[in-house]
Amino acid sequence: MNALLDELRWRGFVAQSTDVDALAAHLDNGPVTSYVGFDPTAASLHIGHLVQLLLARRLQEAGHRPILLVGGATGMIGDPKMSGERVMNQAEVVREWAAGLRDQVARFVSFEGANAAIVENNFNWTSQISALDFLRDVGKHFSVNRMLARDVVARRLNEGISYTEFSYVLLQSLDYRELYRRYGATLQTGALDQWGNITAGIDYIRRTEGTTVHGLVTPLLTKSDGTKFGKTESGTIWIDGALTSPFAFHQFWLNVEDAKVIEYLKIFSPRTRDEIAELELETEQAPHKRAAQRALADDITDLVHGRAEREAAELAGRALFGRGDLSALPDSTLDAVMSELGAGQVTRVDGTLPLVVDLLFASGVVTSKSAARRAITGGGAYLNNQKVTDVEARLSEEDLLGGRWALLRRGKRAVGSVELVD
Repeated sequence: MNALLDELRWRGFVAQSTDVDALAAHLDNGPVTSYVGFDPTAASLHIGHLVQLLLARRLQEAGHRPILLVGGATGMIGDPKMSGERVMNQAEVVREWAAGLRDQVARFVSFEGANAAIVENNFNWTSQISALDFLRDVGKHFSVNRMLARDVVARRLNEGISYTEFSYVLLQSLDYRELYRRYGATLQTGALDQWGNITAGIDYIRRTEGTTVHGLVTPLLTKSDGTKFGKTESGTIWIDGALTSPFAFHQFWLNVEDAKVIEYLKIFSPRTRDEIAELELETEQAPHKRAAQRALADDITDLVHGRAEREAAELAGRALFGRGDLSALPDSTLDAVMSELGAGQVTRVDGTLPLVVDLLFASGVVTSKSAARRAITGGGAYLNNQKVTDVEARLSEEDLLGGRWALLRRGKRAVGSVELVD
């Protein structure tokens, strides 16, 4: 077994591949040029895409050359979903998203050295092919019978599938051949749901080029209850800090369940086998310390957002529960934290700032103003982590964080925020 493949298997990057022995020999005889594609179906990649980006990164670190393909053409079509037709976005929107994804994927690989990464856009060649040429030169190599047998197509036949989505596999196969011709790409990687597309491209290259190329797909990550990884009550966890703040990103990883944290560490963290084994043991013996979750959150936030943003996110997390200085938070982090808490809005009345009782209720940490008064008299109410003892206490200008925010807490865990709007 090739040492790299062995490492990838241990880390959980391999769900299925073409002939293992042939792939191992191919990697041994490298360097190999591999590629993975990302369709711009949104303004940002999400953390599910990180698996593919980190696989490309590991291949490059092992001496191979990665190509990161942005689907400026395939993104206008959309890979078929298991149910329901994809909504096709406007061409201008797809072009804008493709440009953004190009910048995002470039952050995870190196563009220096003999195996410098390449970022491509399949619109560059697909847009040059006429419909007649596409049907004659590409379509003739694909059996409709085999296309109908694909799992995603078979599932959609009863409800209906458009010719547009049905033909997506031809476009992706064309990409593989084009990257083989241009750059010598001989390995395509992707998620497990791309296996049919990848093997179709392998067969297309065999038919048209008379050569053997390879494929490898990663598992589809899930939570322990089988639900989709990276989905929360508030939505998808995006890589773009403007869509998911570094604070929310860091918190997501801190809250990973014990049953999955080691699996995620192997994939998303650069830590060694010995380091991960130590964290696994600590998780078993002292799960309350959440050492593995902290290591995971720190490692992946450093990678995606940088150390400075991760440290600000850590400071914010401590400050929320009275273990840090709220006034020391950068404005951008403060805004993200308060918004993440779902800030209620309050206003001045005749130029006067509201009572803390009103703030507690508006923030959602109590269910009524009478409950707010009870929390204060019982010693369990806090404004910006300072205990409030007077039921007639009023917000002051000095209390406003960043000139407009206030943090409210009841007890140790019930935390909320308000925004002063004028």
